[in-house]
Amino acid sequence: MTKPILAAEKKVLSHSKAVALRRRARASGRKVVFTNGCFDLLHAGHVAYLERARRHGDLLIVGINSDASVRRIKGKGRPLQAEKDRSLVLAALASVDAVVVFDGDTPIKLIRTLSPDVLAKGADWAADEIVGREEVLAAGGRVVRVPLRPGASTSSIIKKVVRSNRSPDRNPPR
Repeated sequence: MTKPILAAEKKVLSHSKAVALRRRARASGRKVVFTNGCFDLLHAGHVAYLERARRHGDLLIVGINSDASVRRIKGKGRPLQAEKDRSLVLAALASVDAVVVFDGDTPIKLIRTLSPDVLAKGADWAADEIVGREEVLAAGGRVVRVPLRPGASTSSIIKKVVRSNRSPDRNPPR
């Protein structure tokens, strides 16, 4: 493994290093919040969501879907950015303490091994549909549904870009 060059690279952790971070946090009485997603094109909605999630604890660990996982969930043509790049951009945010890539379609294995104090998910998810909910509650943790910024989504950005490229008013390349 090569030495991290950028500060954000130090926050992109393997599963085992994330578990060690969790153990240290628990030993020092700090609350760990976990959330997850694809985070394909980071936008203002993501930034606001992550900051709101972080407020529920002392440390925020973000699980991101691997490239293969995003393809299975979102379909052909996704992700738009490789997992290494998505991880680095997320890790550069002040609200994010660690980023961990997972390969499953859901982060259930990661949630079980991390056993976060708080599981955060967007308010667009029904409480009973949040993966890991039962495990976190059974361990004495809590689940929070974080309000989302209206109209901010990667899919809407992609649609807007596609529409703008089809527009007859678009300036031709020089």
